[in-house]
Amino acid sequence: MSVDQHRVLVVDDELQIRRFLRISLSSQGFDVIEAENGEQALLRALNDKPDVVLLDLGLPDVDGHDVLCAIRAQSDVPVMVVSVRASEDEKVMALDAGANDYVTKPFGIQELLARVRAVLRYRRQISGVAKVRRLQAGDLVIDLDDRRITLSGKAVKLTPKEYAVLALLAEFPGRVVTQAQILKDIWGPVHQHDTHYLRIVISRLRQKLGDSSEQSELIQTESGIGYRLMAAEVEDS
Repeated sequence: MSVDQHRVLVVDDELQIRRFLRISLSSQGFDVIEAENGEQALLRALNDKPDVVLLDLGLPDVDGHDVLCAIRAQSDVPVMVVSVRASEDEKVMALDAGANDYVTKPFGIQELLARVRAVLRYRRQISGVAKVRRLQAGDLVIDLDDRRITLSGKAVKLTPKEYAVLALLAEFPGRVVTQAQILKDIWGPVHQHDTHYLRIVISRLRQKLGDSSEQSELIQTESGIGYRLMAAEVEDS
């Protein structure tokens, strides 16, 4: 594997899907390794040092949620769940357990590749000594070190709750943060189900950040699950 080549571990018990993903990912320059059950997945995830894991939940020997928890207990490797299970409960459970993203089968390969690239960017951001502290999306700049938000060069005034929500999303750019996690971290454990608090804050944030159109591009909603901040790290000059 070359220095710039990323290794992807594909975990799926269906040979056809593994072959399809191997061909598709290899054509984009990825080094692809495979596992057909949970036991193999754990061994390869910990021993072969993949840069990202594509994990099916319906494995023959152990449920994929258990594999996810076992991986997350020993590694911070990004894990994307790729599963036929489409219920909100399944998605929330996986994301709360540490999955970086959740893709439902059947999927479009271009969307899957885009999401793989997104989680790899996330891995680069958390692999350094310091967390990402400055992000940009168009004319919006989020500077977490100075607690300063600017839009077209002008300061944006946020309430403490609005800033706390935005800062939490900014810690995981491009990654879904669940409603329950945001409510627990910012409002406290007793408010994990009070989603109306969060919806109000998100609505106000979108208005103040120029993202209040019907098709919000900055703060994206994963219906019934959580929110994703689409912003890029700003390199220091």
